[in-house]
Amino acid sequence: MADPMTIAIATAMAGKAVEVAGEPVRAAVAELAQRVRERFRGRPAEEAALAGAIADDGRIGELQAAVRRLLDEDPEWGARLEAIWNQAQTAATASGDGVVNVHNGPAEKVVQLRDVQGDLNIN
Repeated sequence: MADPMTIAIATAMAGKAVEVAGEPVRAAVAELAQRVRERFRGRPAEEAALAGAIADDGRIGELQAAVRRLLDEDPEWGARLEAIWNQAQTAATASGDGVVNVHNGPAEKVVQLRDVQGDLNIN
């Protein structure tokens, strides 16, 4: 299963619009996509996955899988990319009436609230 970071990287690499919250995250996705693209050079299977996703939106899943394999192949490098992703998400800010909810890691329940009027009970 692809995680949000892998999806964002693959989508950006394929030249598709990526919906992210705020400029820090957009800049991080562009940087991550460039770093992964550089690692793809000289790797025929990964280059083919990228070319396929650029040509056909339906093949973006192949590119996501190729990105994930690359991250898993070199855990130290993958961890550095995940640190960039997490730092950018933490720096994301809301403007106007927007809300930014940053959650990383497993959780049984996650609650996001805004402008609660009256009583609130969470059991």
